[in-house]
Amino acid sequence: MPKISERGIKMPASPIRKLVPLANAAKARGVKVYHLNIGQPDLPTPQVALEALKHIDRSILEYSPSEGIMSYRRKLVDYYAKFNIVVGVEDIIVTTGGSEAVLFSFMACLDPGDEIIVPEPAYANYMAFAISAGAVIKTIPSSIEEGFALPSVEKFEELITDRTKGILICNPNNPTGYLYTRKEMNQIRDLVKKYNLFLFSDEVYREFCYTGAPYISAFHLAGIEENVILIDSVSKRYSECGIRIGSLVTKNKAVKQSVMKFCQARLSPPLIGQIIAEASLDASDEYMLDTYNEYVERRKFLVDGLNRIPGCYSPIPMGAFYTVARLPVDDAEKFCEWCLDSFDFEGQTVMMAPASGFYTSPDLGRDEVRIAYVLNKKDLQTALMVLGKALEAYPGRTIK
Repeated sequence: MPKISERGIKMPASPIRKLVPLANAAKARGVKVYHLNIGQPDLPTPQVALEALKHIDRSILEYSPSEGIMSYRRKLVDYYAKFNIVVGVEDIIVTTGGSEAVLFSFMACLDPGDEIIVPEPAYANYMAFAISAGAVIKTIPSSIEEGFALPSVEKFEELITDRTKGILICNPNNPTGYLYTRKEMNQIRDLVKKYNLFLFSDEVYREFCYTGAPYISAFHLAGIEENVILIDSVSKRYSECGIRIGSLVTKNKAVKQSVMKFCQARLSPPLIGQIIAEASLDASDEYMLDTYNEYVERRKFLVDGLNRIPGCYSPIPMGAFYTVARLPVDDAEKFCEWCLDSFDFEGQTVMMAPASGFYTSPDLGRDEVRIAYVLNKKDLQTALMVLGKALEAYPGRTIK
């Protein structure tokens, strides 16, 4: 039998989705599973988007331009301007989700063996995209004790070699919910400038910042405009994960030209998705405010509930809709599996993402989970109660 590629062997399984077979088996047994594992919002998609979908009036569903529909990109220019992100339509390339934006930016900027530095825990698919591009991710651990704050500049510089090509950040962060401060963003800017690096900045959660401080985009950092590649998506802000529309934004002409070659090779981003995404930009201020306020309430409810469970600890996330929590267990992955295949309380259980899958260091995150607060507060209340019961019953519990 022929052997598969080394790339395929090294490609990591998603820590978010790897337990799906166990969840499906639990459901088949009649157990209700509360999904805290995946960032799939339960809030409604904007009505203007749904109306646009219902009223598509075309005789042909044709290819769109490889860089995306012009009318949508023009509206994105106005959208970004609301956040003081000043870009032109020529700086925006529409992608098949934020995932393709990450992959194409890696393919355009990194040669096999090139290195990028990423604070961890980090979104697990960054590793998968790096492997696809033949690149190497070097990680710098952040700690739950410090609320997952940015590691020191010295830690970054210890990893920089002649193969280092960039730094990747997610701000606000997935999986931790951490929001980088102005001081931290300036430290990143100085590193990028000093070593002439790319700054890949995943900003898909910008609407969900819970501090009073202004949101700091990579495009707000003076002096590195040509180094920045911004990654974006409509999936989270409009509850549109399924339409697969993202964007790659950069002022670097060479990067744009290179990315466009990959875009042309995949022909076009989804036509129907772009129609829906364009309409979504007309979502009312009330829709956006209601969504924001709902996540604020859920965040407080979840974090307060977690920290009342004996042995649990969660810092307060300042952005996105995730938190990484420490549990009183010997192995969080085993605990998450046990919750699905060996436990239920009154016919209910919980599904979480083991945080070890968001670290490359094998000894980190062993007692941590990522939890997404994408369920309504009633369901979160039940899920917290079930989690507490599971921790009481788990054989590998580490506190008595």
